[in-house]
Parts: sequence; C-alpha cells; structure tokens
Amino acid sequence: MARIVGVDIPDNKHIEIALTYIFGLGRTSARNILEKANVPFNLKTRDLTEDQTIKIRDIISNEYKTEGSLRTEITMNIKRLMDIGAYRGLRHRHGLPAHGQRTHTNARTRKGPRHRPGSKRKK
Repeated sequence: MARIVGVDIPDNKHIEIALTYIFGLGRTSARNILEKANVPFNLKTRDLTEDQTIKIRDIISNEYKTEGSLRTEITMNIKRLMDIGAYRGLRHRHGLPAHGQRTHTNARTRKGPRHRPGSKRKK
C-alpha cells in the first residue's frame, strides 16, 4: 500500500481512483495531479515507481490543502459563521440544514430520529 499525505491508498485500484481516498481530492483534482506528474490515469497503484510516487506527493503537498489542514479550515469557517451570528451559523448551531432545504417532513439526518409521543424506543 502506497502512503501519500498520511493516507494509505489501495494497491488494486487505478491511481486516479486511489487518490480520491485522500480527503480534499476528487476525480478532477486527481487527474490534474497525474497530468502534472506525467503518470497515466489507468496505472494501478501497485505499479507506480518510487519516482512517480515522490512526484505525486510533492504536487499534492505544494499545491493542495488536504486532510487535517482542510478539516481544520472547514471547522473554523463554520465556527466563524456561528460566532458572528450569521443565518447559516445559526442553522449549524441548531443542527438543521444550512442550505434552504425543506424541514417540515424531511431533514431526518440533521434533526435526528423522530420520537413520537406514546411510543417507546427499543433498547
């Protein structure tokens, strides 16, 4: 298993797909990274040379914000919205959808399970 930016990426997948296991990288950014590193998209991770792996690592660490630093930035952005009292921040604080979705009947993921009066929860 190759290790890039602190993440073990799977050996049996194409490198384009394997790079998406890193938080903050999707298919488009994975393709851009591979183009810059001159690595074919359909190459399996186990077939990468050490030189190619180093090139990919360098490109990701220099040009992309991934994993811990990205998670921290997202958390700080949400915290900032909550601190200034913005509408989106209030929705985050109350655990409700922040992007204008309907909540009268849906939004069970954000609101949690529905507890009807008179019905007991199973233990």
